[in-house]
Amino acid sequence: MSPLTITGRDTTTGPVVEVVGDLDYAHATALRQQVERLTLRPGQRLVVDLASLEFCDSSGITALLAARQHAQAAGADIVLSGVPTNTLRVLTIVGLDRVFTIRPDAATA
Repeated sequence: MSPLTITGRDTTTGPVVEVVGDLDYAHATALRQQVERLTLRPGQRLVVDLASLEFCDSSGITALLAARQHAQAAGADIVLSGVPTNTLRVLTIVGLDRVFTIRPDAATA
């Protein structure tokens, strides 16, 4: 298991949150709390960069859905970028690839 590291930065279009390590039951709350602290404005885009994500379980998926809900409540968009193949497969199986906008990397998000 890899510890979870979450870093954020602001861009002209909105915040980028980079998730590194394991987004699992033990760590998903940290992502939820980090995203809930973000002040989003209508028209902004929240990018969740998952390029360095090593593992994601159902708790991690739930945290991503909570991030989406937070963005939508503020009138902002959310984009998942750099989604690892194994996580993308799970998102596709459960139909969340149609719920989230998914981009290859944060630069194209």
